[in-house]
Amino acid sequence: MTEPGLSPTASLRPLGSTGVSVAPLCLGAMNFGDPVGAEDSALIINYALENGLNMIDVADVYSAGISEQIVGDALTANGRRDEIVLATKVGFPTGAGQPGEFHRREHIIKSCEQSLKNLKTDRIDLYQIHRYSPIVAPEETLGAFDELVRAGKVRFIGCSTFPAWAVVEAINISNQVGQAAYISEQPPYNLLDRRIENELVPMAQKCNLAILPWSPLGAGILANRYAGGIPEGSRGSRRPQMLERLTPTAIAVGQAVADLGEKRGLTATQMALLWCKEQAGVTAPIIGPRTIEQLQDALVILNHTLDPEARAACDALVSPGHAVIDFLNTSGWSKPLVVAAGENP
Repeated sequence: MTEPGLSPTASLRPLGSTGVSVAPLCLGAMNFGDPVGAEDSALIINYALENGLNMIDVADVYSAGISEQIVGDALTANGRRDEIVLATKVGFPTGAGQPGEFHRREHIIKSCEQSLKNLKTDRIDLYQIHRYSPIVAPEETLGAFDELVRAGKVRFIGCSTFPAWAVVEAINISNQVGQAAYISEQPPYNLLDRRIENELVPMAQKCNLAILPWSPLGAGILANRYAGGIPEGSRGSRRPQMLERLTPTAIAVGQAVADLGEKRGLTATQMALLWCKEQAGVTAPIIGPRTIEQLQDALVILNHTLDPEARAACDALVSPGHAVIDFLNTSGWSKPLVVAAGENP
């Protein structure tokens, strides 16, 4: 099996139109703080940077700001802040408030200041709005982002889990008034839910946007963690909303991915990540390891490509542009997806 880490010959990928290049995997920090403590999180961060990753993604809402603090402390201790692309997000409710409040200028400016403090840095490389809001006019959100860019506190801006039309609308608004425009979109994307291939991916390719998929392992389903039930400590055991995704169809796809990987000397995790990494338009799937061992498992695929036979087999499991479970169900704009057990739409 290939040793983990990005080889000198492995290609970095452009981060949209920014001129910045990133490794084809991004380290996600959602688990830092809860359930992963600060010391273990720092070890994961250091190992990732030592083995070729150069982008970290976090959010103000993760562990109520503790995740950002852990990332900031680790980068201060290892002195590698200037070597990486540091991304965080704003716009997910961080406490009690009125609908849409977290997309308004006042909150964005205030949250950015707190994130800068938490991350112990003078600028955020990629500042992303965490979800689309049908309540707040995009002009207000984009105006706040542009203000931060002009102040030198943010380099680039992006969005997460937006419908394709809303991304285009936002880019057009920014271009019309000469403001900073979104350079990336962070959607849910994995073999279980391929719907972004219908509109979002072609749009991103046309507009030269980076695509940074979250949940490339389908919350662990594609790592085949649920074949024998719900393991203690898994996301399925900690988050009740996961239960609706643990369908017989989804679990069967996870087992099939594990089988495909085994034939190629790869784990289920590696096979699922490789599929996502090698899909058209993808810049860097976001991984969220809770242990060094999980990180090592993921890093193996940095230097792998997806063979045509495996690609065809994955397409046979879930057809391009289709889904068997719903990873957009945290977004109010998305219509619910209903798929019968055993059905591949």
